Amino acid sequence: MNEELRNIITRIENGEHEEALTDLEQLTVKADDETKRTAAELYFELGLVDRSLPIIEELLFKYPENGELFAFASECYMELGREQEALDMLNEIDSSDKAYLQARLLLADLYESQGLEEVAEQKLLEAKEVMPEEPLLQLGLGEFYLNRGDYQQAVSWFRKAVLGGKLPEDLPINPHVRLAEAYSAAGQFEEAVDHYKSGMEKDETPDGLFGLGVTSLQLERYTEAADALEKLIEQDPDYTTAYSVLGRVYIAVKKWDEAADILKQGIARDEYNEELYLQMARLQLSRGEETEGRSFLSRVIAMNPSNVSAVKEALYLYEERGDFEEVLDLIRFLDEYNEFDPLYEWFRAKALFEEDDVSGAAQAVDAAFSDGLGQDDSLMLEEAADIYFAAGRAEKAVAALKAALQADPDRLDLETKIEDMEERLRSDR
Repeated sequence: MNEELRNIITRIENGEHEEALTDLEQLTVKADDETKRTAAELYFELGLVDRSLPIIEELLFKYPENGELFAFASECYMELGREQEALDMLNEIDSSDKAYLQARLLLADLYESQGLEEVAEQKLLEAKEVMPEEPLLQLGLGEFYLNRGDYQQAVSWFRKAVLGGKLPEDLPINPHVRLAEAYSAAGQFEEAVDHYKSGMEKDETPDGLFGLGVTSLQLERYTEAADALEKLIEQDPDYTTAYSVLGRVYIAVKKWDEAADILKQGIARDEYNEELYLQMARLQLSRGEETEGRSFLSRVIAMNPSNVSAVKEALYLYEERGDFEEVLDLIRFLDEYNEFDPLYEWFRAKALFEEDDVSGAAQAVDAAFSDGLGQDDSLMLEEAADIYFAAGRAEKAVAALKAALQADPDRLDLETKIEDMEERLRSDR
């Protein structure tokens, strides 16, 4: 490597960006082609793609048969959003070119980003026909199927790549961890843990530790899960999803104080993490700390009224405590954000009924049942019938009771109730 370029790279690594980049720009004017290529790569790594591309285009003009330059230029075009130019260049790289594999992988990434998954898959499989035992291609196929959610296919290709033993050492990803992720997504947790551990022998990455922690939790290996997640948080305190999972681990082993402490640490790091607040609410409620639990639930809902889990937990809690005004206040708050859910309307109906607004309660039942809620729930239908009857809508009440009996034919008490209501209907006429 050119000594002047080596010095520039060292200065950039030491944080002397502005002066070093000025010198780099001057160097590329007079440098030989190899140095220019290295300078272009450096620009690309620094995210200065608009400076990298002109150098590569200049080199391409001199070396129009160089497939690696075609591939490099295509990456630049992709980064700059010039996707059609990238496609055109990549498709020019012949299967005999040593850059062919890189071109197929880039094409697959590009087509996949455009939502053309079948085309992306086709490009990878075309390459497989040319180089069936290429481990990097097997790895690429594994990545593709993992991203697509075809986890068994991903496992198959990652296994071939990993067990073949021919992968280079300086990969940007950890193949064992990728295989572990595919196994975990496929529900094969024992195999996943084994490969997470193999991956961790080489490099204890945050993602690897997180995956090991989550998968160990699935297997109820709480000590292993805690060890991995504690190590992760020590290594990277801003990996905030780890706090929630570690909280679940501590709760599972009844370490209530440790759970509360780690969740509070997570909230301090990420004050907008809804899952941390929701888990804290559940923890405090389970410990009988109702005021604090309610407070955390309210904060989740205030941050995101679309958080259905938090809303439903709050509604069930308020109803269980007989706090019907709180039920109604919460639903009115959700109305302001146009948050509709048939179950919310059911809670509204029951709360209004308890508050003696039978007409409003019946209207809320209509809204709740409009999306098919409760059609197979005998008790809910019976409760709806009581609301309809109280609101003077006896025919709707009878219909609801008949649906309740159909949902649960063994409830003979409903037959008597239906007969009574039908008799009242005839009497009223």
